[in-house]
Amino acid sequence: MGKTKSSVSLQWLIAWSMVICLLAMASLTVWQGYRGSRTLLIAAANDAAQQLGVLLNERSERLLGPAESALRILNYDPLAQSNTLEQRLQRLPVLIETLRSNRTLSAVYAGYPNGDFFLLRRVESGLQAGGRQLPRGTAYLVQSIEHLAGANVQGRWLAYDNQGEALREVAVSDYRFDPRTRPWYQLAESASDIVLTEPYLFFTNRNIGVTMARRNPDGVVFGLDASLQDLAGEVNDLRLTPGTEIALVGERGKVIAYTDLQRIVTDGAEGLQLATLPELGVPVLEAAQKMAGDARDPRLLEHSGQQWYVLNLPLRKVGNNPGSILIAMPAKELLAGVRDTLRDQARLVIGLAALLLLVGWALGQRLGQPLKSLGDQVEQLAGFDFSTPIGVRSRIREVNDLSKMTARMAKAIARFQTITLTLSRETHLERMLDVVLEQLIAIAGGQGGAVYLYDEDDGVLRCAGDNRPVHYPGSVPMDDALLKDPARSLASQLDDEHRYLTLALRDRQGDLQGVLVVEVSPLLTNDAVRSLRQFLGSLAGTLAVAIETRQLFDGQQLLLESIIRLLASAIDAKSPYTGGHCDRVPQLAEMLLEQAQRADAGPFASFSLTEEQRYAFRTAAWLHDCGKITSPEYVVDKATKLETLYNRIHEIRTRFEVLWREADIRYWQGRAAGEDEFALQQTRDAEQARLREEFALVAKANTGGEFMAQEDRERLQVIGKQTWLRYFDNRLGLSGDEQQQLIGVPAAALPVEEQLLMDRPEHLVPWGERKPPVAANDPANRWGFDMELPAHSSNLGELYNLSIARGTLTAEERFKINDHIVQTLIMLSTLPFPKALARVPELAATHHERLDGTGYPRRLSAEQLSVEDRVLAIADIFEALTAADRPYKEAKKLSESVRIMLFMARDQHLDARLLALFLSTGVHLQYGRRFLAPEQLDEVDVPACIDQLRGWGLLDD
Repeated sequence: MGKTKSSVSLQWLIAWSMVICLLAMASLTVWQGYRGSRTLLIAAANDAAQQLGVLLNERSERLLGPAESALRILNYDPLAQSNTLEQRLQRLPVLIETLRSNRTLSAVYAGYPNGDFFLLRRVESGLQAGGRQLPRGTAYLVQSIEHLAGANVQGRWLAYDNQGEALREVAVSDYRFDPRTRPWYQLAESASDIVLTEPYLFFTNRNIGVTMARRNPDGVVFGLDASLQDLAGEVNDLRLTPGTEIALVGERGKVIAYTDLQRIVTDGAEGLQLATLPELGVPVLEAAQKMAGDARDPRLLEHSGQQWYVLNLPLRKVGNNPGSILIAMPAKELLAGVRDTLRDQARLVIGLAALLLLVGWALGQRLGQPLKSLGDQVEQLAGFDFSTPIGVRSRIREVNDLSKMTARMAKAIARFQTITLTLSRETHLERMLDVVLEQLIAIAGGQGGAVYLYDEDDGVLRCAGDNRPVHYPGSVPMDDALLKDPARSLASQLDDEHRYLTLALRDRQGDLQGVLVVEVSPLLTNDAVRSLRQFLGSLAGTLAVAIETRQLFDGQQLLLESIIRLLASAIDAKSPYTGGHCDRVPQLAEMLLEQAQRADAGPFASFSLTEEQRYAFRTAAWLHDCGKITSPEYVVDKATKLETLYNRIHEIRTRFEVLWREADIRYWQGRAAGEDEFALQQTRDAEQARLREEFALVAKANTGGEFMAQEDRERLQVIGKQTWLRYFDNRLGLSGDEQQQLIGVPAAALPVEEQLLMDRPEHLVPWGERKPPVAANDPANRWGFDMELPAHSSNLGELYNLSIARGTLTAEERFKINDHIVQTLIMLSTLPFPKALARVPELAATHHERLDGTGYPRRLSAEQLSVEDRVLAIADIFEALTAADRPYKEAKKLSESVRIMLFMARDQHLDARLLALFLSTGVHLQYGRRFLAPEQLDEVDVPACIDQLRGWGLLDD
């Protein structure tokens, strides 16, 4: 090592530092004087600005106060009872005098409940109004809308001079106006007092103003247009400095007044209108409006390289909601005098400092440069940058010592930071132990180490992480000595060639988790080893908690997955019709999702999921049909139309048996009466043959099918109208629910004649309190369902069920089948999923949605369906088509299933791009080889299928 240079004690430099302190004190004095003067000036400017706000608010009240009085008087004018234009024109002198008495008013009008409208407008600028030429001398214009007999609407304009004398009528054949649709009418109609609109630009004179309106007791709404134009003059006259910017802004951001009137009006898509702050072109006012909070006191704002003091004061009486007074004063102009004083004082300080700097420069150079370098390095440490080497060389002893300690501290912090980040972020236990062990070995200066975890099942301490494993056994049998003092007992079983620190790891309950072994450098002193043991002892608790947390997380995750799969297996086992569905769909969905993530070109090139998102998708796939646990088995397994908990065809057959025996009885009664035997026999045989044929038709209808002819349904109606006699009370031996269904149904006197097939009132089962909230307008529907709810929970009518056109399910039963997806979302939404699994309910309940928005349960559009939603939909449909464990249908071959899915993609039920990926990557064949019978694995012409999708315009070329 090189010879250490001699150092100078820092204390010798303290005397020289007094020179610097003197300079700092002078500077501080000057700065405090500047701040005091600036504060006083800003306070004065604030008082002036507050007075400006008071003046503007008083001015706005003076402008609008008389208009309010006039409107209150008009509210009781006979004009409200006038029903014709002639009657309303009789009140014209009163309206003209109202406009003359208040120059801020530009129009007065009345809107009637039947849609009539009567308006008097002041004409000030030229002879144009609404693009039409007015007679010379026109001072007032009457605009009238009348609803005449026969639903005719007549619009008229009448011109009057300054004395109120009629000039002539202006042709306006296309003039139509309904006051009931205007905001002022609707606001007044729902209010008990005067309402005030937001400021806007008047069409006729382009002045800025507001509309006042009030509804009188007869339902007529009177309105006045009041101008706010004079406020602009107030704004221009009250600027505090030449560069001060002032603007009055309404509640919706429209500029009411500004120093330059030409900039307030803009020509937009809807014609001339008030400009917004961005359209005004004064960025500092726009920035002042966006400042958070109520800026009633001046705030300093940096904008476009210039400092401004801004205020945001409330502006009253410009609408139903208050507006704002925005004031921006240039700091340069406001503080000009203070800065001049500061410059004079600074010149004096600079003169004195020039003398002191010559002395302080040499002293500061020697003292400051090493400290500055060390400070820069420490600043990088503060920013968690440990890549830069720490250390400086100086002739000052204290600086050298500080440099060495800082370097050691930096290394310790870096390693401790790595340990902390690893314990908090690393989810895999093995990787976490390897990183933590590596850092602990570096801190101890040793050559190796290990972490042993207690395997309670095997009764051993098993090495879960090690460095240089040649020193450490893979496992150590647990004995009484290890249980009593695991750290010391394990240390005694290691070799004597190295120096070790061993610490027991215990969980929060104090149970043994394992032992930490760290090899220590032989160069460390005993005091250093004791300090290191104390540090490792505090860290061991954190490490034990981290180990316990990961073991608990792994166990909980395993338990959750087991419960999910148990639920899926229970649903599959509940009905033989869906056996294995909940097991196969997740596997197929993950196959397709994997291919979408692997795609490096095409529509899915940018698609990717994190490990957490994939786990959420996998969980949702296993739970996608969990709502089927609520589906009634007699509906899911319904094989015939009359089946409920049993097949009611047996009850129908018994009635046919009754009619058969009645035919026999009539035959023998005829024989006993001496009638012709041959005729009686012919009649009996014909009737019984007919009954046999009719029951065959009923039985055939009961089995269902792809299609039932209309003539068969009509014949069922005829068959059902046959009657038979019931001699026994049908209200005996019933359950409570059956008795409830008969409430309100009158009991018939026995014997009673009944039809052979009937739809009885008690066959209609109401929803009651179990009505599912699936209608879009249902207040209880907080999940966004949009499904059509049948009028009844069930309809057990015999003719109603036998007349089902396709299959065996009624509309009510099909809803019960579809309701499983509703229950899936409701059930899963009640579970407290962690943040990583927050999308599981939505993912699990979306696989029956369609791209065209006709799916269920929420009628989501294509834009609302994610790639994961579309993947799960394809998996669900393909599994259902190819499943061989459905007793009610034959398993379809690969080619037939693909053909059906192609047409579903054409009809915007499935994603054509995902279907193309499904076929082109061979997922369909991979799934088929794993789950389908050999006879289902026929050839699928994948290129032809892709061309077919492309020919329909569903794929990009």
